Amino acid sequence: MFRALSFAAALFAATTVQAQAEAQNSHGTHSEHGSAHGHNHADFASDRIHVRIDGDMDGRDIILIPGLSSSPEIWQGTVDHLTAQDGVGWRVHRIHVQGFAGAPAEGNAQTGGAPTPVAAPVADEIARYIRENHLFKPAVVGHSMGGTIGLMLAARHPDSVGRLMVVDMIPFMGAMFGPPGTTADSVKPVADQIWAAQANSPREAYVAQATASINGMINTESRREEALEDMRTSDQKVSAAAFRELVATDLRPELAKITAPTEVVYVKFNDPRMTPQITDAVYQMSYAGLPGVTLKRIDDSAHFIMFDQPQAFYGELDAFLAR
Repeated sequence: MFRALSFAAALFAATTVQAQAEAQNSHGTHSEHGSAHGHNHADFASDRIHVRIDGDMDGRDIILIPGLSSSPEIWQGTVDHLTAQDGVGWRVHRIHVQGFAGAPAEGNAQTGGAPTPVAAPVADEIARYIRENHLFKPAVVGHSMGGTIGLMLAARHPDSVGRLMVVDMIPFMGAMFGPPGTTADSVKPVADQIWAAQANSPREAYVAQATASINGMINTESRREEALEDMRTSDQKVSAAAFRELVATDLRPELAKITAPTEVVYVKFNDPRMTPQITDAVYQMSYAGLPGVTLKRIDDSAHFIMFDQPQAFYGELDAFLAR
């Protein structure tokens, strides 16, 4: 089984390559960026996240969390789908992590020689956002690193989450970077090496490798450029620190703390040796500590399921929200 995990590491390791960009020059401040796209930002002071709100302001609350170096725009099709439904009003809260996709790094900035966490503080800030805005048990959907943040949120702030959907993410990526029995402590040197290599890599090398990696994570060619633009306008060190955190964080011991109904949708790992059956087994093993979890594989898709199989994804999301 852990041989299978090592094969699967190729998919996730591809996301380690991120580009440094001049985010403030290319996108401006929060309010300018929001105004340019005709949307509203929540009145919430944070140096870790800002939040875009769409839909029915009196509707049910759903929080959408993008992945590593991704922007809230990856959820646009999902938002359009949710807000077009008859008889169901949704107030959609899209998280934008500072340092990703044009947002200034602010509190997520990596200013010292050692990396500081990104995902865990973001999860805590989302919990504060829920509390201060008096959201009652919102649904939470997170893609990739956003799924990790969703798991952190649901495990560490269980009263904050009504239901959770994780999109193509396992609770301990570090298992893919070591032998059987790998732990968060034993994989830490590997995670530190990844951080050092990425944080100090020349930008051109990052862009070239990241372009190839992202193209492999999206089958639908017409959707690749938006993800590539997000990568190019993300802060290199914030992305490197966030990836190191994902490798070094084992959430499996915390899964039992999650009380919200949880579904994980995923795709076959992007490796010819990884069959659908092996992929299923990896996810079953990874989420064994979460009683009642629903695992659903979506076929004919790469990592960005909402791009490659939007109707299948929307159908699964609708069914999950209705249960």
